[in-house]
Amino acid sequence: MSEAPNGLLVLPRGGRLAPGYRVLGLFTRNRTLDVYEAWSEERECHCMAKVLRPDHAEDHAARARLVREGRLLLRLTHPHIVRAYELVREPETTLVLETLGGETLSHLIRRHRDRRLALPEVMALGTQLASALAYLHGHGVLHLDVKPANVIAEQGRAKLLDLSLVRRPGRGVRGRGTRPYLSPEQARGGAFTAATDVWGLGSVIYRALAGDTPFPLVEGPGHPQLDGRAPSVRTRRRLPGPVATVVDACLEPEPSERPSLAALTTVMDDYL
Repeated sequence: MSEAPNGLLVLPRGGRLAPGYRVLGLFTRNRTLDVYEAWSEERECHCMAKVLRPDHAEDHAARARLVREGRLLLRLTHPHIVRAYELVREPETTLVLETLGGETLSHLIRRHRDRRLALPEVMALGTQLASALAYLHGHGVLHLDVKPANVIAEQGRAKLLDLSLVRRPGRGVRGRGTRPYLSPEQARGGAFTAATDVWGLGSVIYRALAGDTPFPLVEGPGHPQLDGRAPSVRTRRRLPGPVATVVDACLEPEPSERPSLAALTTVMDDYL
């Protein structure tokens, strides 16, 4: 195992990240993690393995997030949340996950000519994600990074990924999450509640229906969601009144004015 000049962990095909897991190839990477496609010799199936990038090997906070995500996922069982198989601690901290078919919701949206999905499809995905979030909230944690890139969609079935930012409700630090999908309380720092995830889910539904995010990604330190309301989704697409109303309500600046996940699901169920 070695490190290439670009910071990638070099593992030949057939190399091992952890005992019993044979590497098939690098799948993707983000700022702190590499994700490999691997083969589980015990289960005789494909799986995904998340490890710290070599240039973050001493990043104790990133390692703690990976361990926390693994421990949480190993306790959870929900049809719309990715499953974890194992958390390996040696020789490298490795979180082994099920392999999912389909594509990310962000890719699915980009692939459509007008970048908008059919209303029944969005409502079905939305109800499934609401179910996953309600399950997390029932276990006392918030997701805090609900976005199209963290959703895998396959034949009308959604699975929520990446629980690396999960935490209990309460005061949180500024900027925790992904900028275009941050609620105002995430953007400024404040009290994180179930309503924070409602904002995230509303932003995802808005993106899938309208073809664009409620707020643009801007250069510099500013956050448009702190300066005003998002344009109503009905300005981007003709939609049934109850759908437009509840999606817009998810993006209310004041958390107490956002609908509950149950109320949001009730509206979406009528348009499946």
